[in-house]
Amino acid sequence: MPTLRATSRPLDASVVDVLVLTAATTDGIARVLAPTDLPDEAVAHLDAQLAALASSTGADQATLLAAVPGVDAPLVAVAGLGELATEETATVLRSSIGAAVRSLTKGGRVIVALGADQDASDELLEAATLGALLGSYRQQGVRGTSKTPAEVGELTVWTPRAKQGPVKALLARAEAAATASAYARDLVNTPPNLLYPETFADKVRADAAGTKVSVKVLDEQDLIKGGYGGILAVGMGSEHKPRLVSMTYAPAKAKVHLALVGKGITFDSGGLDIKPANGMYEMKSDMAGAAAVAATVFAIAELGLPIKVTGWLGLAENMPSGSAYRASDVVTMRSSMTVEVSNTDAEGRMVLGDAIAAAGEQKPDAIIDIATLTGHQVIAFGHEIAAVMGNDDAFRALVLAAGAEDGEELWPMPLPKSYRKALDTECADIAHKGGREGGMLHAGLFLREFVPTAEDGTQLPWAHLDIAGPSFTSTPRGPFGKGGTGFGTGTLLGVAERLAERGSVR
Repeated sequence: MPTLRATSRPLDASVVDVLVLTAATTDGIARVLAPTDLPDEAVAHLDAQLAALASSTGADQATLLAAVPGVDAPLVAVAGLGELATEETATVLRSSIGAAVRSLTKGGRVIVALGADQDASDELLEAATLGALLGSYRQQGVRGTSKTPAEVGELTVWTPRAKQGPVKALLARAEAAATASAYARDLVNTPPNLLYPETFADKVRADAAGTKVSVKVLDEQDLIKGGYGGILAVGMGSEHKPRLVSMTYAPAKAKVHLALVGKGITFDSGGLDIKPANGMYEMKSDMAGAAAVAATVFAIAELGLPIKVTGWLGLAENMPSGSAYRASDVVTMRSSMTVEVSNTDAEGRMVLGDAIAAAGEQKPDAIIDIATLTGHQVIAFGHEIAAVMGNDDAFRALVLAAGAEDGEELWPMPLPKSYRKALDTECADIAHKGGREGGMLHAGLFLREFVPTAEDGTQLPWAHLDIAGPSFTSTPRGPFGKGGTGFGTGTLLGVAERLAERGSVR
């Protein structure tokens, strides 16, 4: 992550490598949205250049211009915002400024300056900062003879309000959110021969050292003793044995306990019901839910939020072998429920079922699970929108609001009671998969079976995020290059902030 700071020093005296500005289109004419400190000659030159080059200032379009008069930076990146609609300003700013920063191939020192009207809003300033930080991410990869991508070393946000308390607070929040996203993206982008259940657990435990997050790891023998049949079944076919990791942050004055559960299939071959070859390349990202949970717990602790949070990472590698679990197996889960396996490529819900049950045993006030769970989600929503299901409309609405504020688009989906019969079976308490139609909802209904009940007999508030589409991108978009996107970290952090502020779930 680049070093982040705010400044009110005159723009024409700021020694940086790149100045990032914004531009919008009105009546077909592109104009720079000038900050109060940008010299008139620079504004005139930029507007003329945008017109002469017929540059697109549509959302996520960046124009790079050199030697702009009145600007000390050798390069100016103009982030297009399109025909800006007021209700979408924060989302567009976050994405477009992120795209502009992502396009910078030489890295270095970058300063971002919003238009005068935008700069006056804390919400927009934070959105722009977060977008720039997200766009500064560079995937390091595993390098031998090739060079690592040039990184943005220093990111400065220009604002006349640089020394004000609210600006410092919003920068700190943006930095924590972006750091969480980068942490999750690093995990997702790690090759599966290097990241498997044991190394994933080891990394989280090592990264927790010196923080206020405590970590406990259950290995294969612990899982056997604990009756975690779902996690064990999925991991049976691999030489890399499964793990269940719990992460706890428990400040003294916390009034709310939020449990976060993440699917962590470090590679999903489909098991004996093996995937087609062209469906496997991105399956190193099948642990994106667990990555988002781990990253969020660390972010909550870094911000010192007054909320107890436990993160649960269900880690397994789904591989075919003579010891792999089979379609038609019956598995006894942690909750004592027996499950008939319909297809070994629907492994995530088995891992999540055990992890949700474990989370519920600590009696949290609410549970959120997050997973790259179904191909049906991708078919329904594509690669930019996630689905949200739940057993409590008010809690689901809170999750939706948190996602919207951080630019993570979520769409509510139902869990119809009438669909539950698709999971009926004569062989066990429940089948783990229904028919092809409504498959995303069947998965949600299956997971709901493992949500514990409160003392009054009702289920604890629970939400399920299916992020199969937006967790990974093969085509650069907005602030995200190819690879993991860290999707879900913003939503989960936003939910924790809301619960901490209100001091209760309801």
